[in-house]
Amino acid sequence: MTGSPPFNADLLQRSAALSEKPIDVVIIGAGINGAGLFRDLSLQGVNCLIVDKSDFGCGTSAASSRLIHGGLKYLETGEFGLVSQSTLERNLLLKNAAHTVTPLLTIIPIFSWAKGIGAAIGTFFGAKTLARSRGALLIKLGLLLYDFYGARQRVLPLHQMLSRQSILKDIPALTPKIKAAATYYDAAVNKPERMVWELIKDGLDANSNSVALNYCQLVSRTDGELSFLSQAGQRLEVSPSVVVNAAGPWIDQVNAELGIQSHYIGGTKGSHMLLDHPELVRALKGRMLYFEADDGRICLVYDYNGLALVGSTDAKAHDPEQVHCEDWEIDYFFTMLGGLLPGMAITRDQIVYTFSGIRPLPWSDASNPGLISRDHSAPTLEAEAGRPFPLMSMVGGKWTTFRGFAEEVTDTILQRLERPRVQSTKELQIGGGKDFPRDRQARSQWLQRSEQSTGLSQIRLDELLTRYGTTALKIAQHQCKWTDADRLPDAGSYSLLELDWIMQHEAVTSLADLTLRRTTLAMSARMSRADIEKLAELLGARLGWTATDTEREIQILVDQLAQRHCRVR
Repeated sequence: MTGSPPFNADLLQRSAALSEKPIDVVIIGAGINGAGLFRDLSLQGVNCLIVDKSDFGCGTSAASSRLIHGGLKYLETGEFGLVSQSTLERNLLLKNAAHTVTPLLTIIPIFSWAKGIGAAIGTFFGAKTLARSRGALLIKLGLLLYDFYGARQRVLPLHQMLSRQSILKDIPALTPKIKAAATYYDAAVNKPERMVWELIKDGLDANSNSVALNYCQLVSRTDGELSFLSQAGQRLEVSPSVVVNAAGPWIDQVNAELGIQSHYIGGTKGSHMLLDHPELVRALKGRMLYFEADDGRICLVYDYNGLALVGSTDAKAHDPEQVHCEDWEIDYFFTMLGGLLPGMAITRDQIVYTFSGIRPLPWSDASNPGLISRDHSAPTLEAEAGRPFPLMSMVGGKWTTFRGFAEEVTDTILQRLERPRVQSTKELQIGGGKDFPRDRQARSQWLQRSEQSTGLSQIRLDELLTRYGTTALKIAQHQCKWTDADRLPDAGSYSLLELDWIMQHEAVTSLADLTLRRTTLAMSARMSRADIEKLAELLGARLGWTATDTEREIQILVDQLAQRHCRVR
């Protein structure tokens, strides 16, 4: 790799300079909420250190349904403020992250005309049960309200109602028990793990004094000083003005490490599976089926990068370290899909990937997990003797509202630091969404210009643009020992050149970082053992691994995939 800069040179230099430049805010936890806050604060000129004991976007942020939605079901529990914020943030993301957030046409199968109204009214007024078998009238009312709340920054069409005849003609495999259907639009995020990294990179670009470290463990707190141990064994000591705990389902554990007992989190587990099922994907035609299972739980299935994503369960759980998709959950998925699509064969050998995480919901004594609020808050423990900094905890929230949540917490911190807000993130594009071509003509012009400057074909550039947004141009211009024609053995749409660029520029320190978070290789159903071995060879050469190191890294990834996600071919 002659001529290449040192691995992660910028991050290494920044961490080495921590003792020389004051850090205003430490953020513990680099999931979507922590990353959004890091970006916003850095844009305001606040010096931030964000750390995570694992990789960026490694925990709950990588285990969502991959939806960017306005919260249609929250209308039933009367959380109108949350729906208002969620629909606005969804609309903003469709503009600001157009490279990875795309519209998703959603179909609601309807099995009655008037059922559920009484139960919905009861839930709205505080009853401890949710409506079952929501009928056409209730769904129509909900969608009218949803369209109303989605009016700000509107980019999506209004809902429609469909007859039984038309929906069965469109999707013949649906159960004949259906009475009607409704359609409306939400959105999906194709690469949520990458977006977490992109937010952090945006923050690093905005403030040269901010620092982001993955695999960095909190080891001690002495009065106002926090000590962290980096992956390289470097001990880092900082004395921040404010500390923010953004550790998601680990919030109470992190607070305990800081010497504080809290009981903020009462999470629920959500599991999903990906099916290699071409017939089902063809029937979906890029849409989502959003439906009610027999137990009243709202479930979904949609086309995710050519696979059928099925989700999700919702059961109280407390150990984010051990969470995985269990056999009973897979049985649940097959039961509900069998009831909805009896005309389609769905079998276990079609499963190529499963994932699971704990939603960091606020603690609640609700017996039904569906009644636990998806709203967010940031309770603050003020400074006291032995702890001269206030401690804020980012409790709850969801993917869609991360920007708004970060904005609220940033404004509070700015007020404490007596600093003004200098830039809004409301209209600010994210990562590869910067200058992303939004229509066919703009895309064609971008491809033509990039073809001239890189020599790659427009077909290949279009693939890279879809995968990385406008960052694709930097990748296509990358110089290394590989060319774009050098590809992985089986996941052949990935070039060694693009992977080398990611390894050099995106804080990759393990095979899991590369395959599970900076790319969607592990979820593609194409990555093989041969691909993993080639990736280990590339990354090992860049990081100076020995042959023993390389074999250990391969085995760690293979074991992780087998235990938590899928089998490796």
